[in-house]
Amino acid sequence: MAAKKSITRLKANSVHAAHRRTVVPAPITADEARTQLRALAMNLWWSWNEVARRPFAALDPVLWHATKHSPLATLASASAATLEAACAEPGFRLALADARAALATAMSSRTWWDEEHAKSNAGAQIAYFCSEYAIHESVQQYSGGLGVLAGDHLKSASDLGVPLVAVGLYYRHGYYIQQFAEDGTTKVLYPVYDRATMPVAETGVSIECPIGDRKVRAKVLFMDVGRTRVYLLDTDLAENRPEDRLLTEGLYKGEPELRMRQQVLLGVGGMLALRALGVKPSKIHLNEGHAAFAAIELLAEFRAQGLSHAEALKRVRTRTIFTTHTPVAAGHDRYGIDMVLSALRETLAKGGISRAELETLSRERPEDAKEPVCMTVLCLKLAEQINGVAKLHGVVSRDMWKSAYGVKKSKDVPIGHVTNGIHVSTWLDPRAAEFWRDACGFDPRAATARNKGWKRAAAADPAAFWAMRTTLRTSLVRFARERLARAAERRGEGPMAIDEMLRSLDPNALTIGFARRFATYKRAPLLFTDVERLAKIVGDSKRPVQFIFAGKAHPRDMGGQAYARKVFEMTRHPALRGRVFLIEEYDMEVGRALVSGCDVWLNNPIRPHEASGTSGMKCPMHGGINCSILDGWWPEGITGLDPKARGVKGMIGTNGWAIGRADDEAFNEADAHGAGEARDLRDAASLYELLEKSIVAEFYERGRDGLPKKWIKRALASASTVPDFFSTHRMVADYVDRYIR
Repeated sequence: MAAKKSITRLKANSVHAAHRRTVVPAPITADEARTQLRALAMNLWWSWNEVARRPFAALDPVLWHATKHSPLATLASASAATLEAACAEPGFRLALADARAALATAMSSRTWWDEEHAKSNAGAQIAYFCSEYAIHESVQQYSGGLGVLAGDHLKSASDLGVPLVAVGLYYRHGYYIQQFAEDGTTKVLYPVYDRATMPVAETGVSIECPIGDRKVRAKVLFMDVGRTRVYLLDTDLAENRPEDRLLTEGLYKGEPELRMRQQVLLGVGGMLALRALGVKPSKIHLNEGHAAFAAIELLAEFRAQGLSHAEALKRVRTRTIFTTHTPVAAGHDRYGIDMVLSALRETLAKGGISRAELETLSRERPEDAKEPVCMTVLCLKLAEQINGVAKLHGVVSRDMWKSAYGVKKSKDVPIGHVTNGIHVSTWLDPRAAEFWRDACGFDPRAATARNKGWKRAAAADPAAFWAMRTTLRTSLVRFARERLARAAERRGEGPMAIDEMLRSLDPNALTIGFARRFATYKRAPLLFTDVERLAKIVGDSKRPVQFIFAGKAHPRDMGGQAYARKVFEMTRHPALRGRVFLIEEYDMEVGRALVSGCDVWLNNPIRPHEASGTSGMKCPMHGGINCSILDGWWPEGITGLDPKARGVKGMIGTNGWAIGRADDEAFNEADAHGAGEARDLRDAASLYELLEKSIVAEFYERGRDGLPKKWIKRALASASTVPDFFSTHRMVADYVDRYIR
């Protein structure tokens, strides 16, 4: 009885239920509705709160899906007649009123920051710099994991009330749209997005950013992400030279010099924009090395105020936080010293920063005249608070940057770690959220640093849980069929092929997902190392297994594109056809569908090349289970694993599976052949063994009630152990507790 009362009380206090009305709001005009909808659309709070998306879906469901769930695009395309018809519907008026009330309450409520930190941190203001932000699939300003992490960071800052503003660039092309040709090669499309259909507005402020021998003018735009404001610089202005307008054309496009000039705009221009807006950050947080020049601009400003180089450097370091995400040397941007000196000419002159001083700050070995400027080294030497993004990544980073600190032992390198997380409300399917609230009596979306309610997931009713899992898997199958059929139709395939896609996938089969950037170290084709062995696993009619892949490679990453083509070819292999699928155009919508619907999340990078990875953190809150190399976050996430054990038993934890072993700590980037081939064969064999002896068997071992009890126990262990810690709420709170106070 007490449990029932607590669940009832929880429902009454939830954001989604608190504004549920019983009295239909009075009729409104189409113009009034349009004004209210536009105001709602301009705050991206809707991107993680279903109650705020509901009125747009109710306005015109067809438009809503056709616009990639873009409120402004839906509103722009809706006719006056459509709005008038919607206003006549009580359900639409209820949805609109609920959404507006929920947003107003969320923006005015007291927060974790108010309760825990506001008094002791009066005047605190963090400026967060990143080259990309993934807020929603309809706002194409991101490429992959770095942007997703940044977007989730901003949303948690909003939910927790942390005083943070973000700085980035506005890309009119975004990243790129991916298609697969008939032979599996990647087709790269660069659309131009209509800013009028994006929740981006003008501040009325513009700046002139010195780059090379001229000033580049940039408008300062902004997006509101709940309580968090994101400032975006746009140089696509008529008064700029064509080459300067290209600075904000697209994400990660062009030659190294263009990329470096973009980073001057982000760092130097971003700091100038904050000053023009009257924002005075007490801390600057550089999310990856792309933003290093923000610290150079801050250094130049202190020097211009008359401080010595040593005193100015001390002040910059005290104010700067740096998060590194890359354990692979090739992933750190490096530029010729003369090119950087030219691009930063005016900034360096303002601060009286000499060539020798810049060389000292930007090289691992300053005396090496041939060593280029390294953006990560700049950040390491200009920041006092530095962290990797997982415990293992911290270990790798300390070893990787010994020479930058002139030490011989890794323990003497001052790099810590703050393990990444995910923004639960963004990635949690509303049906799963409702299940946890009703079945276990806790709010999985609570705006707190830690959510201990997840521990209750272990006690969920098995039958009810399995019904929820079946619903989510069936939803994924429906989504994937539609995407696959649409791709086949676009390639000009006939009705039979399209019909095959519409009938593909089995909603009751064990479904394993692999979705991430198609970088070569992530080894997307590892599953196909032994096609004959794999065919036996997926081809058992009594225990069917199906794999769904999705991912993008950088337009210039031919190796990554070759991996994508290999996966595409495997979808058509006679022994695997109908059991392996590849969805094109991997974006946040595809990611949400896969992490919610897949039973197992597969991850097999070359250890220790995965800094953290976050996709695997998203499936446990839907009852999914991880099967991963012990890399990135997974060594911290897996429970009950004996690292000394060998064989299948040694690779099975209580909440997931580990591929291979953790006893190979070598970080050898020249591992493409020889030892690399042996490593791949070993890891593939481990994966096959797990599938054959544990994963498939557990899924299909059913009791008299039709439930896979052992599987459900492991899935509930996954849900009860992963989401609480591996959230950006905890991550942001860690940054505050360690670096902000």
